[in-house]
Amino acid sequence: MAASVSWLGLTLGLLALGVTAATTRSPAVAEASYRSMKVFADWLNIPIALLSLVSGVVLSLGTPWGLARHRWVLTKFWMTLAATGLTIFALRPEITRAAQQAVAGRQVTQASDLIVAPSVALVTYAFMTAISVLKPWGLTRRGRKLRISARKQVDVKALRPTA
Repeated sequence: MAASVSWLGLTLGLLALGVTAATTRSPAVAEASYRSMKVFADWLNIPIALLSLVSGVVLSLGTPWGLARHRWVLTKFWMTLAATGLTIFALRPEITRAAQQAVAGRQVTQASDLIVAPSVALVTYAFMTAISVLKPWGLTRRGRKLRISARKQVDVKALRPTA
C-alpha cells in the first residue's frame, strides 16, 4: 500500500513539474523542471511502479481476496500492469527526450504530453483506490467455483458423525 501511495505522490509531483515547465516563460525554470522530472523518472518512478505491482500481487495472493477471485482485484492488477508498462515504455522516454531538448536550449516539443500523461495516471490511481474501497462487481468465474467447492467441503464435514 505504501508503494501505491508513493506512486500516486510521485505522479502528482511529475504533474506539478510538467505544468511548471510548460507554463513558465523562463528557459532556466523549464530546464530545471524537466531535469527534475528525469531524475524522478530514472530513479524513483520505475522502482516504485514495479514495487507497487509486486506488492499488490503478493498481498492479493496472501489474503482471502485472491488474485483472480474477485473482479475488482483482477481489474486493479491489469490496470497496474498497464500503468507500469506505460510508465516504463512511454512516460520515461518522453521525459528523457524533453530533458535533452531543454538542456540543449531547444523548445520542448509536445510539452503537453508531460501534463496529460500524469493527469491520466492520477485519475487511474484514484479509480483503483476507489475500487479497493468499494469492492464492486462480485466474484469471477474462478471465485464462484472456489466458493462452491468450499461450501461443499463444509457440508460434507457437517454430515459426519462426531461421536
